[in-house]
Amino acid sequence: MTPLLRFGLIISLLFAVSSCEQLLIEKDPADTPTNNFELFWKEVNDRYTFFEYKKIDWNAVYQRYRPQIKDSMTERELFSVMATMMNELRDGHTNLQSDFDVSRSWDWYLDYPANFNANIIERNYLGKNYEIAGPFKNRLLPNDMAYIQYESFMGISDAEQLGKLIQKYQSVKGIIIDIRDNTGGALAMVDLIAQFFVPQDLTVGYERYKKSAKSGDFTDFFAYQIKKHESISYKGKVVLLTNRKVYSAANWFASVMSELPNVTLIGDQTGGGGGAPFSGELMNGWKYRFSGTQLLNLKKEQIESGVVPDIKIDMKKEDEAAGKDTILEAAIAYLK
Repeated sequence: MTPLLRFGLIISLLFAVSSCEQLLIEKDPADTPTNNFELFWKEVNDRYTFFEYKKIDWNAVYQRYRPQIKDSMTERELFSVMATMMNELRDGHTNLQSDFDVSRSWDWYLDYPANFNANIIERNYLGKNYEIAGPFKNRLLPNDMAYIQYESFMGISDAEQLGKLIQKYQSVKGIIIDIRDNTGGALAMVDLIAQFFVPQDLTVGYERYKKSAKSGDFTDFFAYQIKKHESISYKGKVVLLTNRKVYSAANWFASVMSELPNVTLIGDQTGGGGGAPFSGELMNGWKYRFSGTQLLNLKKEQIESGVVPDIKIDMKKEDEAAGKDTILEAAIAYLK
């Protein structure tokens, strides 16, 4: 075989292999409004974890919204339809993010009293002489009580730093932890804080995951355990202040703490958010997220709709006008 013929044969073989690969590799769907809608609906259908709990018929939702999708529609028109469909989930963990807007479902706190005034706390309770230990604003109140305000579970705090804070208040009559308006963050922070309050290694709830697109097809329950800190443990009374804007990791923290016999929840029901979100991206670059797991309390009850306080109290308008926090004052009276 001549070199020229051999070269021609090699080129022919390469083209043949390339053609076979093209036949075997399925092309990505075109970036059209229809394909983005279909992909998004299917992702939610396959992975969302609260259809049964909320009694949502996602197939019926599809039938209502699919006729509104046209390949000729604009980006903003598509976003409006998909965001409205997403709000059918009634879930604060659901977002659709484009370069011009982020969809959100915030009815879980906007439809309820605020029950918190940060200005009153700063001026009339924390004052000018409070300490700041990482994310924890704290001070000793009259009547031998400690007040700790924790505004966000975002980021990871240093365990040693928090341990020193708990040690500082080891002998006080009681600790008030204020997580009102805390919309969550890292679940690891729940473990880090709770370890200083559990009496021993303790199962505080359960988690489970969706196995397939089949309705109700979940994994077994996995025990969620908090391991006690090796040397520091606060055994006195603890009051946890909550309102409707306590969400996600903060909601889970409220559930965890509610399982401890020396902890009392005072305020309003939390906003919920009983599952960690799953994230993805559409063909047009829009990002989305929705609940992809379930966290349940020790009785295996859902906390997606919130944790009910032991003592339900709302802020009084007359107290707020006078610079008083009704809920914090109730906690102080309880510890007295």
